[in-house]
Order: sequence, then C-alpha cells, then structure tokens
Amino acid sequence: MPEEEQRDSKLKQLGRSVKEFLYGMAGHDMTRFALKTRGSMEHLFILITMGDLLGIPILPPYYSLRLLPYVVPQISTWKRRMLRERDLTDALA
Repeated sequence: MPEEEQRDSKLKQLGRSVKEFLYGMAGHDMTRFALKTRGSMEHLFILITMGDLLGIPILPPYYSLRLLPYVVPQISTWKRRMLRERDLTDALA
C-alpha cells in the first residue's frame, strides 16, 4: 500500500513538473506581454483622466471627478512613474 501511494505521489510530481515546463515554454512570455500591456493601458488611462495633475488637461473635470474614486489608489505610483527620469536602457526592458 505505501508503495502505491509513493508511486502516485511521484506521478503527480512528474505531472506538475511537465505542466510547469510547458507553461514556461509556451505561456510565460505571453503572460509577461499581457501584464506589460495592461500596465501601459492603465498608465494611459490615468494620464487621460488625471492629466490635469501634471498640467495636461485632456478630459473635462466632470469626467475626471466621476472616475476619481477608481483611480485614487494608483495616483501616487502613477505620479512617480510619470515624473521619473528615463534613459535609453529603460526602453530595452
């Protein structure tokens, strides 16, 4: 009986390893690209809605105020990201 449990445990571990290997081969790059795209879309959304904080009025204040409760948690990191100095190596990452 313990041999069967040990064999089942090894098979589950092998299956998990194969699954992680296939994910690393096929899905990891797509996941990283999707997260990077999502981050840039959020960055653009906050710029459009709260751009007047940096002196770039794009949307009328009414719409910005309507969206403010959804954006408040991200404003401090967004400001830091917008005002950070950038160089050539940032584009490569």
